Amino acid sequence: MARLLASRFERGVHLLTDEFFHFIRGGYIEPWLSESHEQNTVVMSAVADAAAKFARAGYFTIVDGILIPGWFYESVRGQLRSEGIDVATVVLRPPLDICLTRIAERSERDRAVDPAAIGQLWESFGDIGELESLVIKNDGVSAESTAEIVLSRLTATAG
Repeated sequence: MARLLASRFERGVHLLTDEFFHFIRGGYIEPWLSESHEQNTVVMSAVADAAAKFARAGYFTIVDGILIPGWFYESVRGQLRSEGIDVATVVLRPPLDICLTRIAERSERDRAVDPAAIGQLWESFGDIGELESLVIKNDGVSAESTAEIVLSRLTATAG
């Protein structure tokens, strides 16, 4: 969905946070493990740096990843805002079985993710407090339709 949405803009960027973790070749720690916090902090800061760089250059920039409130959502948003970047948030919340199916359809590298870890991450989005109003439940909704919904929300927010 994010890739489709970014392509609708004359200058659009889709930053997939998972790709930033794959840059690490030595000393990589699975990001859902408790001992990965320092690594995850560096990776998410690099994501925010890249997003800010693209946004300042005039690109509509989408940061696509698991940014859990109380974990890295606030730090990435704060880093972008401190650099004068407007930040809009949308939370997609498909059912867990759809998440697991989508992971199974990914590349071999991404399929290595522990399903139990995905379940734990999915549970983290069960109650996200003040961000609950930003949730889009996209069960049974195509990527194209979800992109339309997101674009509509962004347009309404900007107006």
